[in-house]
Amino acid sequence: MITLRYAAGSDVGRVRQGNEDAAYAGARLLAVADGMGGHVGGEVASSAAIATIAQLDHEPPGDLAATAEAGLRKANQRLRELVEQDPSLTGMGTTLTLMLWDGPRVALAHIGDSRAYMLRDGNLYQITYDHTLVQTLLDDGRITPEEAARHPHRSILLQVLDGGDAIDPDITSREAEVGDRYLLCSDGLSGVVEAERLRQVLAEVDDLGEVTRRLIELACEAGGPDNITCVVADVVEGPGSDVPVVVGSASPS
Repeated sequence: MITLRYAAGSDVGRVRQGNEDAAYAGARLLAVADGMGGHVGGEVASSAAIATIAQLDHEPPGDLAATAEAGLRKANQRLRELVEQDPSLTGMGTTLTLMLWDGPRVALAHIGDSRAYMLRDGNLYQITYDHTLVQTLLDDGRITPEEAARHPHRSILLQVLDGGDAIDPDITSREAEVGDRYLLCSDGLSGVVEAERLRQVLAEVDDLGEVTRRLIELACEAGGPDNITCVVADVVEGPGSDVPVVVGSASPS
């Protein structure tokens, strides 16, 4: 039996006053959301998205890709409802990256610039695509990766969940292998810690809780300009984790 062992952590960082990130880790569902919007909009958007999709962790497996996409779109609909109820939330939005599991099968639904990575055989692979202006410029060959890392507009998103009709999320399916390690994170981590440093921590630190703590420390040491949230999961043979973990703006505490 192939299962998941997981841990999650979230930190406000060194600059922000509140935490607009949220994350969920469960036996079948891993997810990270990075909210945005004035006043409390970002916190509302990310926590609402995570709360909406959390039920996927308990639904029977079926068409994973279709279920993952439906969950993401349901979260988008929830944001629309919240804005209709409280117009002061107009303009809020959130990224959402979620992985839905059934043994070795996994579906990935993604919108925005939070990321999912896979560590396999010591190599780190980014398995999501950033929906950003800078990524488009990179794709077009108009800037180099080095220029992208310090581009003044690197935070401009081309797609988010915002309750609108025009969302076009990325939906993919893949096969996991025992020994794989997955990382989902907000750009408060991936935007300030180089991929090689992420790889080193993921490859060299065994304890998942310690992995999340170390990654957050690295982001804070790099200035912590944004909220920092990460979910780390190992694909294992045999018993996995069974108590869901919720962190950030969606945390009940």
